[in-house]
Amino acid sequence: MTSFPFAAVLFDCDGVLVDSEPITNRVLADMLGELGWHLTTEEAMNTFTGKAVKDEAPLIEAKTGFAITPEWLKTFRARRNEALERDLTAIPHAPAAIRQIHALLKGRIACASGADRHKVELQLAKVGLLDCFEGRIFSGHEMPRSKPHPDVYLAAAEALGVDPRRCAVVEDTVTGAMAGVAAGARVFGYSTGESGHSGPGPLLSVGAARVFSDMAELPALLSGFGLQAA
Repeated sequence: MTSFPFAAVLFDCDGVLVDSEPITNRVLADMLGELGWHLTTEEAMNTFTGKAVKDEAPLIEAKTGFAITPEWLKTFRARRNEALERDLTAIPHAPAAIRQIHALLKGRIACASGADRHKVELQLAKVGLLDCFEGRIFSGHEMPRSKPHPDVYLAAAEALGVDPRRCAVVEDTVTGAMAGVAAGARVFGYSTGESGHSGPGPLLSVGAARVFSDMAELPALLSGFGLQAA
């Protein structure tokens, strides 16, 4: 891997670096149940994964009759963060893959998430990856538009001083893959067949260049893609 083909690699966080979706959606399902909309954790994952809860306020109001308030969102985030601090783990093999890619690119990697910054930093710290991304964390909450719009990926590429067309993006949902494609990057879809990750077919249908199921494969997959595309 001496001639790594991408100038930078931009990672989603939830479902790519950390196995957070079951935890977050368990809390969300509990709180929606308190409002009268009863969902299992899996149903919540199928409905909300890849999306910011604040952006789904119209759906929640339609289902519950309750208008989401800043106070409700603050309570949700506090309960979510408490559960993440207690239960969060890394995606299998992600930490080693990230450190390998970080070394190959001399630090030109970033985390571009649809989640709020506090959540992203909490999660990366919890799984021991914050040092790889510190100073290069980008939140969709701080952008004009959230995923599937490309804003967060364009901001990350600009901050790294890299043309987004020379970036690889690693995503696990259709919403995120659409954002990476719209930014002009090559999207690599992580799909394990488990709830919370989009399937290979949907990821490819929105423009993912490759789909893979094991984070241990990622460094070689990125490198090999460049050889094939040269």
